[in-house]
Amino acid sequence: MRLIQYLEEGQPWAALVESDDAVRPIRLAGGTYALARLAIASGQSLLAVIEMRLDDELVDYQQLIDECRLLPPLTHADPAHCLVTGTGLTHLGSADTRSAMHAKAQADESELTDSMRMFKLGVVGGKPAAGEAGAQPEWFYKGDGDCVAAPEAPIPVPAFAEDAGEEPELAGLYVIGDDGRPWRVGYAIGNEFSDHVTERFNYLWLAHSKLRHCSFGPELLIGELPEHLEGTSRIVRDGKTLWEKPFLTGEINMAHSLTNLEHHHFKYPGFRRPGDVHVHFFGTATLSFADGIQTCNGDCFEIALPAFGRPLRNPLSFECGVVDMPVHSL
Repeated sequence: MRLIQYLEEGQPWAALVESDDAVRPIRLAGGTYALARLAIASGQSLLAVIEMRLDDELVDYQQLIDECRLLPPLTHADPAHCLVTGTGLTHLGSADTRSAMHAKAQADESELTDSMRMFKLGVVGGKPAAGEAGAQPEWFYKGDGDCVAAPEAPIPVPAFAEDAGEEPELAGLYVIGDDGRPWRVGYAIGNEFSDHVTERFNYLWLAHSKLRHCSFGPELLIGELPEHLEGTSRIVRDGKTLWEKPFLTGEINMAHSLTNLEHHHFKYPGFRRPGDVHVHFFGTATLSFADGIQTCNGDCFEIALPAFGRPLRNPLSFECGVVDMPVHSL
């Protein structure tokens, strides 16, 4: 089952994806968030809550896109209560891309880059037995709900940015129950989007490189995630494909289990605040930056995973001018 979310008279509404062309609205104000909260409170499955509220009429999927009414598939009414985070060096092959940004890994263990050491920790201990905690992954913060661009909407690039590069990956979407328990609503295609030139200069600037917009959706996959997923990441410029590459995800292609990544995120009490939404990116091993691609204004990212329905598409919008943000004394 896959859901989308769209604007209807200024409010978010969820809909079941019936086909590539049509969606069926779900009769509950408040969209996917309201559905998840109702399921948690009632003890019902999300599937049961949805099936009881399906509308008889279909809505044209493409029309929602054309009218710019498509939303991320899970949102919070207050963006401050949506936390966007992620983990890196989680996929087999990801360390090679990252390590090459900083230095060449040497055969001698003592001369491995920090990125390679972190990756190897995951390979050895990232998939613990049930009930056990595995190796901690690299973790980063991107922002709150204001940093999320809707599917099909432009991703803004700040004037101070050195780069604007896609990161095709999975995102886990969560709602925290009133008792502080995290509930996974489902998964979506994600474009985590980073500044790789800033990151390459010094890995200690990773935090700076991640404080950018991102996008996920357009569809939310409910249920079990396939262990093996094959997708395509593409950059389109002036209607022509500039760059294209396949990518792999799913647990079979990862050094960490999803359960381990979730554990090390939600073990912190501050991330179990009742009512909050969490968007957590699970990492990637495929970047156009690694192939020397430099993006520019108007380029469009297209990230596709067949199991997730329509691809995630976002054009780039570069901001101009000099950033001057003085601090004023009270």
